[in-house]
Amino acid sequence: MTDTRQARPDASSRATLGKAADENFPVAPFYLPRAWRDDLIAVYGFSRLVDDIGDGDLAPGGADARHLGVAPEQAEDRLVLLDAFEADLHRVYDSTPHHPLLRALQPTVRRRDLAPEPFLGLIEANRQDQLVRRYETYDDLLAYCELSANTVGRLVLGITGTATPERIRRSDEICTALQIVEHLQDVAEDLGNDRIYLPAEDLKRFHVTEDDLARPTAGASVRALIAFEAERARDLLHAGIPLVGSVHGRLRLLLAGFTGGGLAALDAVTDAGFDVLTGPPKPTKPSLMRQVGAVLLRARKEG
Repeated sequence: MTDTRQARPDASSRATLGKAADENFPVAPFYLPRAWRDDLIAVYGFSRLVDDIGDGDLAPGGADARHLGVAPEQAEDRLVLLDAFEADLHRVYDSTPHHPLLRALQPTVRRRDLAPEPFLGLIEANRQDQLVRRYETYDDLLAYCELSANTVGRLVLGITGTATPERIRRSDEICTALQIVEHLQDVAEDLGNDRIYLPAEDLKRFHVTEDDLARPTAGASVRALIAFEAERARDLLHAGIPLVGSVHGRLRLLLAGFTGGGLAALDAVTDAGFDVLTGPPKPTKPSLMRQVGAVLLRARKEG
């Protein structure tokens, strides 16, 4: 029988998990049942690690590559690392994975009967990041979000045993919005990595060039573009609020935290005058609390 006890994270895994504090929303807040917190942290560890592989942002020292059996001379090849990570994911389902974060994920997968497809979607999104640097249309971007963000929301519903077709649809709206918000915060950083997640059709509409995005501060056309995309994300978050109202207790508070975190991040973008080129605007704690409260109030009215 495979040992499914919680794996002890090594230094690189602790560094990965430590990034939870920098997210726009609480990953596994204290008020949740311990079993939910453990499972959410396990899923976060997976999603954060696969994103770090795709972004070339792994902890120094090469421990992650060694865990995955990747030779030192290939440790900088992101596609090789993603292939090795996918192979280790399959071990979660049929044997014993090698990476500590995947060993920590295995009890969650078995306890919650989580299918591999959402995890595979996250890996595929990061493969896409290595191959696709620009998105022509908003629909193209939505297809990317289906892999990169919506899968996480579905995993949360799976962990909490609350997945229904309607809840999945609302969760997808919230998660797509959160992905767009992150893209808006990281325009300058993404461009530095030769990636643009703002649809090319929108750049043309607002007469924004890639050179405009490379400037130290945003001009009027860039600000107008960011305001347009921010409003899209805000509309999606508001559309997803019925999901919050459809559940109860501590899960309602968790989902309000996700949604309110996205709205607070959009407030930060707005407060920055939609100039995201000087650095990623970050929400303040008072703004986060205010938005979570507003989401809970609206969810109660619509529930």
